[in-house]
Amino acid sequence: MSRLSGDEVLSRPPLTRVEVNKKVSKDKVIRLKSWEEFKRLAKEVRPRSIVYNIEQSVPARELTGLRLILPAQGTQYVFLDFPKGEKLRETGILLHRDKNGNRYLRDKDVIDFVKKQLDRKDLRVCSYWTI
Repeated sequence: MSRLSGDEVLSRPPLTRVEVNKKVSKDKVIRLKSWEEFKRLAKEVRPRSIVYNIEQSVPARELTGLRLILPAQGTQYVFLDFPKGEKLRETGILLHRDKNGNRYLRDKDVIDFVKKQLDRKDLRVCSYWTI
């Protein structure tokens, strides 16, 4: 496998604004407003996996949110859920409290909820990261 020299790399013309915009516009992110809409789409698309992210601010008792991401043919469908009382507003997943009173979501609760709601034991539900 040959490697390019520094001169060869520098001699390539940079991407034009149109080329960059075409590349970016191929991948879309669409925010879904309700759990029911996300669930309907997930059942229709039948992805092999769904990604989630548990988002917390500091201090965690102020906000613990859930981001679900459904990848489908160059598009990412994103659903956000936030607390209302001691559970998430749309999904109803319960929040837990640590010994300091900070609220948090358990990964297992999210994974079990998504698989059960979508009736898919074979579905991979993966954490993107926990902030």
